[in-house]
This record gives sequence, structure tokens and C-alpha cells, in this order.
Amino acid sequence: MIEKAIILSAGQGSRLLPLTADRPKCLIDFSGKSLIAWQIHMLSRRGVRDFHIVTGFMTDMVEHELDSIRREGISITVHFNPFYKVADNLGSCWIARDAMAGEFLILNGDTLISEEIVAQVVENQSKWPITVTVDVKPHYDSDDMKVSRRGDQLLAIGKTLSAQQSDAESIGFLAFRGEGGALFREKVRQVMRTPAGVENWYLKIIDMLAPTGKVGTCSIEGQDWAEVDFLNDIEIATRLTDRWAAG
Repeated sequence: MIEKAIILSAGQGSRLLPLTADRPKCLIDFSGKSLIAWQIHMLSRRGVRDFHIVTGFMTDMVEHELDSIRREGISITVHFNPFYKVADNLGSCWIARDAMAGEFLILNGDTLISEEIVAQVVENQSKWPITVTVDVKPHYDSDDMKVSRRGDQLLAIGKTLSAQQSDAESIGFLAFRGEGGALFREKVRQVMRTPAGVENWYLKIIDMLAPTGKVGTCSIEGQDWAEVDFLNDIEIATRLTDRWAAG
């Protein structure tokens, strides 16, 4: 059972403007709860108790929201990323690197996941030190974080994979067990020491680790999740949270 989660919520979500002009993406309301409140709700229902939230854009507003949803039995620690305007989300991982001890999860700040997905990933007795949660669909576009697999082993991950290489997409939810956290943290350290370090996605690190044979995948095909990246995603995500809110 994994009890720690790192949520990467530093960005503004500029592709959602004007909706995010005066609030960060993670505070968009969905069926009466903010996006980040839904994330914490679903994770905590399956035993996650230790939350590490990386903030950036309008951090005071996010911290106020986190204060409002704190409750007995869970811990919320904020890690402010002052470089969010100039660094990609690898920078957010670097800011939260001290939390990457033991077993933990990483969740993108724009991904809504169901309780069932959390259960599958958290309770899974995976043989892989690093597990990337994936879904499948008939076709993948240029913005999808595409995945190439052999069985459930991850061979490569990235937006530039060809159609022939791609047989799944990452939903932005990862689990680290055993040596996985240390492998990831060390590679983050190495890449952030390079001139172009801040320009990288953290999944570039996963792609770099794939040849070690220590990265696997967990398919959640057919289960409920949504990525909130563009304005047309809002309606899709709201239909999903409406169902969750209705119980």
C-alpha cells in the first residue's frame, strides 16, 4: 500500500485562458470541488495519507484551498516552485525531491482519476520499481504522451513517438516502489545539472530509465479519468465529476 503522493500543480494552465487568468488550473471547479480537491479526495479514499503539493502560479490561492480541505488523518505539505514560469515539470520534481523517499505516487496536476484507478495502482503488487499508468485508444495525436510497450514493460515514452511505435498513452499517474524512487531522484538530479535541464518534462526521465528494464505499465483501459488541458476538456471532465458527485 502506497501512502504518499506528489501532485505537480505549479502551472497556470495557459491553454485554458481566459479561465485561468485569475486562478491556476488546479482550482477550476468541477461539480462543486476544485480539481485538486478531487485528486486528494480520490487518493485518500484508497489510503493515501501524505500529500506533497508542488505549487507555483498564485501559490497563496492554492495554499488557501489546501487549508480548506485539510482534515484529520491526512498530511498536506506545500513545495513552492519559484521557477514555474521558466521550467517545465521536471523542475517541479526537483523542488519535491526530498519527498521522493520510500514508496510514492506522482500525479500530474491536470489529471482527474477515479477511486478505482487509484486502487488498481496503489494496491497492485507490481514487480516494476517504476510503474506508468496507461490507457489505450484507436489513435494518438501530437499532444498525447505516447507509450511503447512489450507486454507490460515500458520501452519508450514521449510525445514524438511514431504511430507505429505507440500502443498506449500515459495518463500522468506513476508509482514508485523499491529502488524506483532512488533511480528516479538520482536521474532528476543529473538532468537538472545540465544546461537544458529545466526545459524537460519529468517523463523524459522515465524514457531515459526505460532501457534499464525497470519501468513497467499498468493499463486502466475502460476506467474513468480525464485530462484537463484545453477548454474543450472542461465539459468532458465535468460530466465525469458530475457522476462522481452523484455517488
